[in-house]
Amino acid sequence: MANSFALLKAFRNCSIISHISRNHRFISTLVLAEHEGGSVKASSISALEAAKSLGEDNSVSLLLAGSGPSLQEAAANAASCHPSVSKVLLAESDRFVHPLAEPWARLVHLVQQKHSFSHVITASGSFGKNVLPRVAALLDVSPITDITGIKEPHLFIRPIYAGNAFSTVRFSGSGPCMLTIRSTSFPPPSALASSKSSSTASIDQVDLSSLEEDDAIKKSKYVKISTQDTDRPDLGNARVVVTGGRALKSAENFKMLEKLAERLGAAVGATRAAVDAGFVPNDLQVGQTGKIVAPDLYMAFGVSGAIQHLAGIRDSKVIVAVNKDADAPIFQVADYGLVGDLFDIIPELTEKLPDKK
Repeated sequence: MANSFALLKAFRNCSIISHISRNHRFISTLVLAEHEGGSVKASSISALEAAKSLGEDNSVSLLLAGSGPSLQEAAANAASCHPSVSKVLLAESDRFVHPLAEPWARLVHLVQQKHSFSHVITASGSFGKNVLPRVAALLDVSPITDITGIKEPHLFIRPIYAGNAFSTVRFSGSGPCMLTIRSTSFPPPSALASSKSSSTASIDQVDLSSLEEDDAIKKSKYVKISTQDTDRPDLGNARVVVTGGRALKSAENFKMLEKLAERLGAAVGATRAAVDAGFVPNDLQVGQTGKIVAPDLYMAFGVSGAIQHLAGIRDSKVIVAVNKDADAPIFQVADYGLVGDLFDIIPELTEKLPDKK
């Protein structure tokens, strides 16, 4: 009897070790990437950094879609943009010129059926929030969104209650494990930004001959994109962000904030109230339902500090707030606060700052 128990215990230990080994050995990740101007976007580099956290033996493939010379340039850039990339999958078609969720979802579904990745990751921006839920529905899995930490290949940390608490979530489905990550939580190493990877990944074309053209794809079409043509840094990755609230009162007054941003070499952001009022385009919105930012310096002018806005700026290194209401909630999280009229303070501050060369 004792020998039987010992044999059973050894068998169980062997099964557990085999199960753990199997889970780690077969980790493979598909990163859904965005590109612009022939380069992979910084948020997608952060998604690659998150994929690296899943395990050392993780095989990472990067999926790019679009058409024309810019796609080929982006593919070449993607092949050496991060040491974790082992393969670049290229889907070249006019259907992907604009990142619409419907054709992209069918594309990811097609690629997943062929390669059976254990994980699918993308950044938690407008692209990721648009595409990943539709892909998850096609694959009949539940996605885990806005990940800020990865403990194990199937154990993740994400914020809840507008960032006031953090939840640890375990994925227990059959796969694939589908994730959107908060790019500010997975910054690439500074050395990576100034140098290319020494190894170059292979570039493989995706066979689109079996891509289905369903009714959902036909019901959606690209109309236009409303954005500001500016040389200022990208809002999601800027080191300095200057944000205005509804207290600026008009789009004309936002130009005053833009002049300050030019002096600082900063990106311009806005609260949801300012966006809803039509002062600025919605791609400048900062907060829970806008862009999550984590700059070295965040300056808020006429921002009251609604909980949804604070959820998008909590990771900022230094927060400076200017508001004429001394009881505004923004002062509770600000490192430096100034009670005063922004229409007096912004011009004075702009005047004292030297021109950015």
